[in-house]
Amino acid sequence: MIRGSAGRVAAATLGLALAACTGDLGRPRPTIWNQIVAPEIGFWSATARGEAASYFRLTDDEQQLRDRAWRLIMPAHEKSYFAAELSALAHARIVPTSAQSSDVAAYYNALTSGSYASQASRYARLAEDANADRLLITPFRGNAQRVVAADKVRLRTLETSPMVPPEKQDPALARVLENEGLVLWVCERVGFRLESYRYALANLVVEMPSREALQSERTIMALEAEIGPLCKMSLHGIVKPPVPIVAKG
Repeated sequence: MIRGSAGRVAAATLGLALAACTGDLGRPRPTIWNQIVAPEIGFWSATARGEAASYFRLTDDEQQLRDRAWRLIMPAHEKSYFAAELSALAHARIVPTSAQSSDVAAYYNALTSGSYASQASRYARLAEDANADRLLITPFRGNAQRVVAADKVRLRTLETSPMVPPEKQDPALARVLENEGLVLWVCERVGFRLESYRYALANLVVEMPSREALQSERTIMALEAEIGPLCKMSLHGIVKPPVPIVAKG
């Protein structure tokens, strides 16, 4: 459990370590920080906040769901350094998900910072980012559907089998809460990314109109079409949005 200024310093230091050790698609490479230290601190921090926390080992699908969630909960632009630190800490459960940035202008500010050859490069980057998100959502949704289906079996077995000891009931329910909360959190963050892209497109058009805006708009609309099925997934209804929870692991 992290308390006071010393705890905040430790959390910030850990966040820097987590962000520095990244692998494919920005996900953290396996290190002592993200495999042992961060999950342990995150577990106790989440418990102290009154969030669901399960000591159960993650299934392959549950671990993959958390890996796929990483890119979707991180800031869309790599220049959003501080926001990336907060997101890394939230993914590890060291800080609550509500600590993440809700500034829709942040992506536009990062997109237009620094020098550039022409406005076309800005529109192209916007379209690339929105399309990259779109391509990640369908695999995440399929992964989430498998986890939700497994949790349905878990809950049914928990309710009907006399072979399950009472001490496994709370961690089993906590894991279902974690899984459902993760899906809701990703849904909230991709919705935020969509609004950030819309804000960026509108302000790009006002500042530097270009025919490239049409392609960016089409890509953003395609992203919106992918977000709909994800956020309308049938869940167990244990977590009431917007109260997202991230699982240990």
